[in-house]
Amino acid sequence: MEKLEYTALGQTVWHGVLANGLNVYVDVRRSYSRQFAFFAARYGGMDLRFRGENGQWLDTPAGVAHFLEHKTFDTEDGNALQRMAANGTDPNAFTSSAMTGYYFDGIQGFEENLRTLLSFVSVPWFTPESVDKEQGIIGQEIRMCEDDPNDEAYYRLLEAMYANHTVRSRVAGTVESISRITADTLYQCHRAFYRPGNMVLCAAGNIDPQRVADIAREVLPEERSTATPTDHGQPEPMRVGERLTRRTMPVSMPLFALGVKGEPAEKGKGLRQRLVAELVCDVLFSPSAPLYNRLYEQGLLNSSFSSFYASGPGYALIMAEGESRDPERVRDEVLKEAAHLASEGIDEELWGRLKKAAYGTMVRHLNSMEDTCIEMAEAHFSGEDYLSFPQVFQSIERADGEALLRAWCVEERTAVSIIDPENS
Repeated sequence: MEKLEYTALGQTVWHGVLANGLNVYVDVRRSYSRQFAFFAARYGGMDLRFRGENGQWLDTPAGVAHFLEHKTFDTEDGNALQRMAANGTDPNAFTSSAMTGYYFDGIQGFEENLRTLLSFVSVPWFTPESVDKEQGIIGQEIRMCEDDPNDEAYYRLLEAMYANHTVRSRVAGTVESISRITADTLYQCHRAFYRPGNMVLCAAGNIDPQRVADIAREVLPEERSTATPTDHGQPEPMRVGERLTRRTMPVSMPLFALGVKGEPAEKGKGLRQRLVAELVCDVLFSPSAPLYNRLYEQGLLNSSFSSFYASGPGYALIMAEGESRDPERVRDEVLKEAAHLASEGIDEELWGRLKKAAYGTMVRHLNSMEDTCIEMAEAHFSGEDYLSFPQVFQSIERADGEALLRAWCVEERTAVSIIDPENS
């Protein structure tokens, strides 16, 4: 294990690569009483097509990654979730567009719980009967999401923005798509993606880095493996597919999701692009921004408004969402403000204040072992080092934000998804 010192943050992380290809990161925190472990696969809702063991490309239904997350807790001896909870820990999992992660948090039994985590994730056990049962459970979850106006606005926006990239696919799939998932489908995808070379283990707390690596070496398969090749669709144009999509649902006032389509980051520059894009979000949408305050005073926005940057292999976007009596006017005002800032420049005092606040927020998030481990895993899959963000921040200038505004925040790259009240 190699010791990595982050003096600007006062953090010490140990990193090693096992013979089977698994990367292990351990964030040592001697003063902490709790321990956290995160075991993640480079596999998410957008990974519908991949190269199999025989070298041929395989297509799978939407929702397999999420379905597999649900079923992975099942073992031949019972449910691993219940077993770990009984051992004094709090286990859980999630699936995003690009990653599936399993984790636990507790104050005792770390090594035993780590063995259990690594065992049930790496050793699949599915039966046709359990898969059939899970289809009903996940089908209900999908229907609930389809009835959620915020979820519907979000996914309709992605479908409008992206013509080809599979980020437009719903992570949980559809009732129809999951009906085509079988036990064989799950075994096939588990073999492809749940192998050490396609995974990462991040742990934090007052723990021994070498013991973490040793346990992983003992539990996981010994054979060497690498990342699984995936295909996310034909090359994606920068122009959005549709500028406007809308439907009615039982909401009290219109809600919307506004998206700006950006270029995927160059290799090794994803963290920098993220920080620049998040600062642009703040310049446009934070309560400190002139635009936000104008729209708020005009009654076009309320406290439900928020914004974020999202990215993954082959895509990057800025999104803002909330409620408004006139979402199209909000979109037009955003484009107008972006054009003004791109040509006239971002206020230097505002930029400095927002940059300082953003840096402080990231430093405070390091207090959360969960946030830190998940961020390290995501950065690892992108080939980057998350804890290098202090140096990256230092390199970012106002001109970077202005350049992004000029390139991204234009009409042809912008789409809005609106959910209107049924009786409007």
